[in-house]
Formats: sequence, C-alpha cells, structure tokens
Amino acid sequence: MALSWSLDKLGPLALTAEDCGLILEAIAGPDPKDPTTIPTAFRQRRIRDRRFRLATPRGVTEGLDEAVAENFTQSLTILGKTAAIEEVEFPNLPFETITRTILNAESASAFEEFIEEGKLSELTAPEDRFSAYARTAVLAKDYLRALRLRIIMAKALDEMLSTYDAIVAPTYKSTATPIGQQFRHPTERVTGDITGAAGNGAGLPSISVPNGFTRSGLPTGIQFMGKAGDENAVLSIACRFQSLTDWHKQHPSGLT
Repeated sequence: MALSWSLDKLGPLALTAEDCGLILEAIAGPDPKDPTTIPTAFRQRRIRDRRFRLATPRGVTEGLDEAVAENFTQSLTILGKTAAIEEVEFPNLPFETITRTILNAESASAFEEFIEEGKLSELTAPEDRFSAYARTAVLAKDYLRALRLRIIMAKALDEMLSTYDAIVAPTYKSTATPIGQQFRHPTERVTGDITGAAGNGAGLPSISVPNGFTRSGLPTGIQFMGKAGDENAVLSIACRFQSLTDWHKQHPSGLT
C-alpha cells in the first residue's frame, strides 16, 4: 500500500545484515511496471580489507531513553576497534520539515478517496481517525518548496558523506513497545530524528541492526546510513558490527 510515492522504499528484513544483502540482490533492479526503479542491479560485495571511517551526529544521544543512549555508547566503543569515528555537524537545513511536508502531501493524495468517503472513522486507532484530515491542508506551494529544498538537502548530504563510509546513530530514540501496551503515536517516535529524516528525504541506504537490551529485556538498535548507491559499504559495516557482537542471535524474554 502506497503512502508517499517519492519516499516509499522497499527493503529486506532478515536475521543478519549479510542475509539482507542476499535478499537485496534478488529484489533490486529494473521493473517495467514500476517507473521508480533504476536499471542497475545490485551485487553484494563485502568490504573486508580496510578500516572504516564513520561519523556520528553531534548531540545524537540527547533526548534518548537512558538504555538507548547507554547501548549506543557501548556500540561506538565496539566499532572503535574496526573504525575511526568522528562527530559531525549536519548541514543547517530543516530536514524533518522538508521530509514531513512531502510525506503529508503525498499521503493525503494517495488516500484521497479513502478520506473523502469517510472511512477514517472505521479505523481502530482513535488518533488515526483524524490525523489524515490535517494532511489534506498542505498547500501546493509548500509541497513544491519542499521538493526544491529536497534537491539542496541531497547535495548537502552527499558533500557531508564524501569523506565517510557511513553515519552511525541510534535506530530510535526509545525502546520497542512491550507487548500488551498501547503503541505510542508514530510521530512521537521520529520527532528529533535528523538522521532518519535526512536519509528518508534524500533516499540514502540505511540498515538497522540490534545492539542490546534494556534491563527489562526490551531491544534497542543502531543504524548505519551511507552515500546514495553505496549499499555495499552500509552492509559491510553492519556485517562487521555483527561479527563483533551477538545481539542479532539473542531474543527478548519475560516480556508482557
């Protein structure tokens, strides 16, 4: 189901980063029925012979759940064995505003018939019965401005990443929601995530892998985001991290 046709992306979900690469080989490439695909196929090629150069956004641990911040800091220590890590300042651009404006406008268009027929009232989540109406109020001039800024954003990120193999950051600012508890509103989970907003808006390859648990057993994750078209570097770094840890082999237990 489409949400935002210029932001939607397909990606594999697997037990290991290497498995994700194998699946990506199978699903990547041209599709005559999908004009958004590119003609280039993907072949996984692990980078094994060099020390990676990674960057972490300045202030990335601010506002994180305590366990998320602790696990991320420990992960950086582990990555330091195989990579040089530096702090980096993101370009001064409204990444979240750009990406969310595009998403809101395109999702309102994609679900136009659904909204106009009043089917929002049939949704089970109370907050979802009203949020889509606000998206229909996005002005065309704001959407077009966001598309223009998106090009500037992509160029700025490409320049920032030119000397790094990937940006490393927590996957989410909070832990996973326990089974049996109400899911938090999606917007609350992504607000303040400059890495996610920038990568989504510019279409950059990114992978999330497990990097620990909270004291109560809730999982946390770490993400690696690379340059456009450089999936092999992102996958190689994630594979390297998983070769040094075994979080991807562990399972939450005792959660209610």
